[in-house]
Amino acid sequence: MTHRFTTDGKLLLDQLNPDQKVLVDRLAEAFAAAGKDLYLVGGPVRDLLLGTTPADLDFTTNALPAETRVIGEAIPGTSIYDVGEQFGTIGIVLPSGDTAVPVEITTYRSEHYLPGDRHPEVQFGESIDIDLSRRDVTVNAIAINVATGEIVDPFYGRADIEIATLRAVGDADDRFMEDPLRLLRVARFVSQLGFTIDPATFNAMIRQAPHLEHISKERIYGELTRLLVGRYPDEGLQVLIDTGLLTEAMPELKPLAAEAMSTPGVHREKDLWEHTKRVVAQSVPRNTVRWAALLHDAAKPMTRSVDERGEVHFFGHELAGSRLAGRLLRNLKADKRTEKHVSLMVELHQRPSVYDAETWTDSAVRRLALEAGDTLHDLIDLSAADVTSGKAHKQRMARQRVEQLRAHITRLEEQQALSEFQSPIDGNELMTMFDRPPGRWIATIKDHLRELVIDGELAPDDVDRAREIAREMMDTL
Repeated sequence: MTHRFTTDGKLLLDQLNPDQKVLVDRLAEAFAAAGKDLYLVGGPVRDLLLGTTPADLDFTTNALPAETRVIGEAIPGTSIYDVGEQFGTIGIVLPSGDTAVPVEITTYRSEHYLPGDRHPEVQFGESIDIDLSRRDVTVNAIAINVATGEIVDPFYGRADIEIATLRAVGDADDRFMEDPLRLLRVARFVSQLGFTIDPATFNAMIRQAPHLEHISKERIYGELTRLLVGRYPDEGLQVLIDTGLLTEAMPELKPLAAEAMSTPGVHREKDLWEHTKRVVAQSVPRNTVRWAALLHDAAKPMTRSVDERGEVHFFGHELAGSRLAGRLLRNLKADKRTEKHVSLMVELHQRPSVYDAETWTDSAVRRLALEAGDTLHDLIDLSAADVTSGKAHKQRMARQRVEQLRAHITRLEEQQALSEFQSPIDGNELMTMFDRPPGRWIATIKDHLRELVIDGELAPDDVDRAREIAREMMDTL
């Protein structure tokens, strides 16, 4: 029996911010005038029930996409944009105050992935109950009729919100087979909400994990990124490990996953997986920082060695980890900037941790800053998070070291822009000087000249002296 409530839906809608409330009222009036139902649905309703204002508004309707387009176009000041009309979704931009707010309105539907096909088969439905029956988890299967305030909650989603539980709608295996991306979405909701997973749903996630292969890499990357920047990313990551989803999504992390699942014993001076989760949770919730936190020690299992005294080492793990990070992010179709940014941070992640205010010269700090480039401040934030010692004095010392490095960088930037510490002559001038084609020789000379500038032995604008040094170097190349 469908559970419908008419007493508090209006009260929930009143919790929207003023601009959102005006927008909802305009849509409610437009769809009611056209004789169509319109429901606020999914995450926004869940957020309202949790007492928070939703960032985005999602709607569902019994109007077909073409009808939704006509209704939207009739609202003064609106514009329509293409989201995926063939999948039932119409985007409408409505003016609200001094801003324009985009919303997505989707016709009642269900989705199903056919074996071997990465694109879902979409079928339009005729009732809100059927639409909700095909959603992922019960806390997202609640809708509010924006015209009447009626709440539709056929799967006791409000009760699961009260007990902070993620439970699949209906048969969990069916829901995950319809759209295997839901496997990652459940783990992401754990990260965002801090909820636990119903045992039957959890067991279905284990069974269905291999079906993640049917999902495009871009969608997987998107869900993993949302998980990493959640409020409880360590809990979301643990779900990925326990269900087998971590290695299904990122096979490059199989050695790290094996480490996580093994029993502590010989050569495990500390739990690498627990350390990784803590660094992620302690780092600032920015995409690149959280990805670097996840991957910064991922190559340790492949670089572990034990010396004759029984001491464990991970020689070169930062370089191996940088290559691993680049490969993993390329395979997930991440954007080039993120791939480059994260790979460089993994390569350099140990450098800030050895900073010493008494022994590091200005040149040493400039050298680190120039190597890090535009990753510098993210790199320092990563270093600040990469302290998981249980000893309070070690944590204090680490925080002090990071703050001293930040202050040192700020002082140097106030004196002279770090970008000015470059070779006085560029590659084009060097090729002209020596009438030689491009090659590694250019980088060798430019790098040496830049090092002299950083050390204060060559002025950034001393072109004549730079040319002399370049000629001297050419005699030895």
